[in-house]
Amino acid sequence: MGDGRESTLTETEYSPPSKQDTSETDFPDGGFRAWLIVAGTVASNASTFGFVNAWGVFQTYYEQTLLKDVSPSTIAWIGSVQYSLVFLPGLLTGRLFDLGYFKIPYATASILLVVLTFLVGQCTQYWHFILCQGIAIGLMCGTIFGPAIGIIGHWFKKRRGIALGIAATGSSIGGTIFPIATHKLIPLVGFPWTMRICGFMLMLTLGFANLVLARRLPAKDISGGLLNLRAFRNPAFTVYCVSGFIAFLGLYTVLTYIELSAVKVGVSPDFSFYLVSIANGSSLLGRVVGGIASDVYGPLNVLTPMTLIAAGMTFAWPHARSQTSLIIVAVLYGIVSGTYVSVFPIPIIAMGEVSDIGRRTGMALTIAAVGALAGPPISGAINSATGGFEAMGYYAGSTIVLGVMLLFTTRQLLLRRWRGKI
Repeated sequence: MGDGRESTLTETEYSPPSKQDTSETDFPDGGFRAWLIVAGTVASNASTFGFVNAWGVFQTYYEQTLLKDVSPSTIAWIGSVQYSLVFLPGLLTGRLFDLGYFKIPYATASILLVVLTFLVGQCTQYWHFILCQGIAIGLMCGTIFGPAIGIIGHWFKKRRGIALGIAATGSSIGGTIFPIATHKLIPLVGFPWTMRICGFMLMLTLGFANLVLARRLPAKDISGGLLNLRAFRNPAFTVYCVSGFIAFLGLYTVLTYIELSAVKVGVSPDFSFYLVSIANGSSLLGRVVGGIASDVYGPLNVLTPMTLIAAGMTFAWPHARSQTSLIIVAVLYGIVSGTYVSVFPIPIIAMGEVSDIGRRTGMALTIAAVGALAGPPISGAINSATGGFEAMGYYAGSTIVLGVMLLFTTRQLLLRRWRGKI
């Protein structure tokens, strides 16, 4: 107990004392406690990925006010660091999760995330924002986000897709509420108090998550330390990790710049900020339906075509020059990108033993994080060099298409035939 690792009591105190709850082959796959875990993960994702998904509003606000003398590409590094660090700590947190460490790291990161959100309201210079909002908040979100995926893997197997899909709606909920709240509150109470209110909102959602989330299976010390390099002997896992890295090079470009592109083509600033919330709100449908469909048809059979549509929307986005067309792009892009984010972890969980879920997922998410880190600034640099959004769309859409090709390769390596559920 003194080393911070959950005891056997903590692992099982909320579960009926039956063989089903202590076996790695039998999963609850439902029931009040299991669905309460999903509800806690919804709150967790709203506080982390949902909060980070609001970055597009901050990008526009900083460009127009607090950091108006800083280039868009440079400002974009704040958001891209956030995005990448949601994934990057997964290498460490995943290993700690497999070893049984969950409650203390999760609670500590939750407290620090609230405090750091308060501190963002006091930032005035670029280096303040990159350090506090980019690095520190990103790390805390990553420390919280990764283990929640592993928690779902402990409680669901046959219905894992729908469970992860519902859990991922938290990102949509947070990504819808935080941009609207931020945009509306700043003129009323100022930027510092807006961030304090966001901090209080996080205090509520993370408090609930800390109360209900718990592991089910006993900890296992699998050999290999932080890395399980043997997992890369599986060509499908290797190709899948590379596909995530390449897809994330372009996946967040639309979400980061759609509000700014709308302003540039004459859409009212009073409406343009809603585009980020529309995209995030629409992703809720993609996350839920994607999760259900992955259980029925197989995650890769769902992931591959939906990601291809995301590429198409990314190509189309720069050519949307009216409020109506931008809304259509935001809705469709939100649905398919939401499917990608919610379904992405499912094949990773299935590519190995359940006792190694945290470490294997952590490695894949860490690789994807590099793409999430580099993508938006590359897009911003292209925008600065060309003075428009068309080249950004071509770049981002092309990287997503390449990611789709690697997803199809992964499917063929696993299935070794053209048709089948995988």
